[in-house]
Amino acid sequence: MPDVTADGLRVLFCGINPGLMTAASGHHFARPGNRFWPVLHLSGFTPRLLKPSEQSELPSYGLGITNVVARATARADELTAEEYVEGGRLLTAKVERLRPRWLAVVGVTAYRAAFGDRKAAVGPQERTIGASRVWVLPNPSGLNAHWTAATMAEEFARLRVAAED
Repeated sequence: MPDVTADGLRVLFCGINPGLMTAASGHHFARPGNRFWPVLHLSGFTPRLLKPSEQSELPSYGLGITNVVARATARADELTAEEYVEGGRLLTAKVERLRPRWLAVVGVTAYRAAFGDRKAAVGPQERTIGASRVWVLPNPSGLNAHWTAATMAEEFARLRVAAED
């Protein structure tokens, strides 16, 4: 699954890993029930609702997408602890190279596993990677019933405001 990146982005969003539909389509967050694209728009990051097939427009808004783990699975719980740790190591190197203002990991469980931070919660983190700050966002998967699109958009908007400073 190719990343959508550029040097010096405002925010590099980081999914857990590609789902099977995403991997087949070549577009991030492609499953129809995934709320990433609607929440990105509702939070004010994009001026209109983008389709997954329009992901190449993200860098023009100072945004990008990558994943913690590259391997596609039907569900994130199919990933191993070792894959998360290795993914965190590779993600750290990527962030050091690309230097986004913010790394936004979508999924607190994935962030905890990749960076060994068992107490992490949604929101800005103490951790930095080089000069990049880190924010943990709720997982936009339709399987995440703890967050609605509206409450997710509020958290994404908090990051948007912080990224504009």
